[in-house]
Amino acid sequence: MNEPSSPAMPRVLVAVATAEEAHFLLPLAHILAHDHLRGQIEVLLVKAVPPDEPLSAAAGPLSRLRESIGEMLRRYGVPAPYVHSLARRPDQIWPSLCEQARREHVDTLLVPWPGEAILSLENLAIGGLPCHLVVARQGHTTDWRAAQRILLPVRGGPYDAEALRVALTLAEQTEARITLLHATGEAPYDADERLFTEFGAALRGLKAITRAVTTLEEMETAVRTESAAYDVVVMGASSRNNPPGKLLSPRAERLVRDIPATLLIVKPVASQARQEAAERRAEARAARRPISLVVDRWFAENTFRSQEFADLERLVRLKKQQGLTLSLGLPALNEEETIGKIITTVKKALMEDFPLLDEMVLIDSGSVDYTREIAAELGIPVYIHQEILPQHGAFHGKGEALWKSLYVLKGDIVAWIDTDISNIHPRFVYGIIGPLLTNPKIQYVKGFYRRPLKQGDKVVAGGGGRVTELTARPLLNMFFPELSGLIQPLSGEYAGRREALERLPFFTGFGVETGLLIDLLSHFGLGAIAQVDLRERIHRNKPLPDLSPMSFAIIQVVIKRLEERHKIRLLEDINKTMNLIRYAPGRYYLDQREVIEHERPPMVTIAEYREKRGMRD
Repeated sequence: MNEPSSPAMPRVLVAVATAEEAHFLLPLAHILAHDHLRGQIEVLLVKAVPPDEPLSAAAGPLSRLRESIGEMLRRYGVPAPYVHSLARRPDQIWPSLCEQARREHVDTLLVPWPGEAILSLENLAIGGLPCHLVVARQGHTTDWRAAQRILLPVRGGPYDAEALRVALTLAEQTEARITLLHATGEAPYDADERLFTEFGAALRGLKAITRAVTTLEEMETAVRTESAAYDVVVMGASSRNNPPGKLLSPRAERLVRDIPATLLIVKPVASQARQEAAERRAEARAARRPISLVVDRWFAENTFRSQEFADLERLVRLKKQQGLTLSLGLPALNEEETIGKIITTVKKALMEDFPLLDEMVLIDSGSVDYTREIAAELGIPVYIHQEILPQHGAFHGKGEALWKSLYVLKGDIVAWIDTDISNIHPRFVYGIIGPLLTNPKIQYVKGFYRRPLKQGDKVVAGGGGRVTELTARPLLNMFFPELSGLIQPLSGEYAGRREALERLPFFTGFGVETGLLIDLLSHFGLGAIAQVDLRERIHRNKPLPDLSPMSFAIIQVVIKRLEERHKIRLLEDINKTMNLIRYAPGRYYLDQREVIEHERPPMVTIAEYREKRGMRD
């Protein structure tokens, strides 16, 4: 038997399907993690979706579950862990848990039993797990910190060492005492000698182990008799007489049903060969997934609500825990009517009341009203994008302002919001930042919302987003279907990690959002993108003729990326001049406008940026 090298299990993934399961398991996860350093605890929220429902239907329940768990963490003062989501058919949950544990390189997977979506009493089956497994069943003890008596049955099997490791960690963190139980009814021998031979020096001098009970009964009978006097029973999974893939033998499964104490069942990681075989099977399954299933899963797991991140104190704690800095850029052109309220609202909530943002900067594109003066009077830095990196020239357009803002903004996470929002609320900022702070795999977050359209004196709910529905989403569905789950790919509220944004090219005009999404998908994969419901957004709607250049620019971007992907020229010479139809009293005429989407290189390739950021060539 291998000796336990250390009682610490430093990286724990806890999988739950309900807030009640989280309330039971999260404190145990922090005990098993042993310390509260970044990345030690990760939470996986699991939603089993019936076969007759689309996986995307899980987006709402998962969002509400994330919100309720966030409230629980705040109420009990539990350090904020990373939170992931998983929506699967019932028969795919366990293989997906194994995949998640493998991707996150965790040491221990902690799951409830019986669980609403993960494990059941009728089918406690496992297989392909790349890490240690701890299955927890709630008994008469519900407060882990109050546990004082731990029973550790010792069978002399291969899993006893891992059970001892878990018991020692629990005892160390709760000051509980461990009783070793050995039954000789099945194979008589000198119990004390066998016990200390198997565990060797690991048991000598351990203060947590205060008793060793030996009985002539069979193990099942002995555990039933002894367990009533203990708070927690920790036992290794049975290794003999198990049906294929099962955690317990039939006898052991009958036993654990009868134990009144809170129960932990421990199974060590499989052999290296079995892990590698499981990885090959997982890769093969992933390669066979149709795009529709991939998008359906993504929608369920990577769609959030801004309400989930309304606990600003938690976000600040996560920011400090990860050592991150956050910047907000405000791209603007003649926004004097709204810029003042946006700055004062965001500054008070996210800089003064809660220090979430480290800086807020106006990136102006040549306003001729009082936009810049208002911002300066309110105490935020003001830059004119045409004057940033002047040696590289300047183009008109929002994308140019965003690209150049990467040079002046300092944060590890960079967020942008439009400056024509009339119903500004802090959620427009913390909503797009929240997923980046709670999930290290996410690189980029897009906002979406309901956009009422004003038609004369009437307001049509959901009437906005005309270019989105008539141009952007149809093109993405046709040519980049992985992105078809994005509700509003053109929204102006988004945030990303600098290390991702600085490696992407930026289109200079209306096509910047489309280009970023396509390039993010290409460089980082769909799982790196998330979207957040920001509820309702009221802003200045453009008349329909002014939307044509936007569509024209987006089509240019899509064609350019298709040409690059397929290494062909789809069009020899794309016309960059658009004729707009204009109407005047008694006549109509053509208004010719040049719409050219220039492409800026990744900012990380700019020498001045590399020097400013202290990068080596």
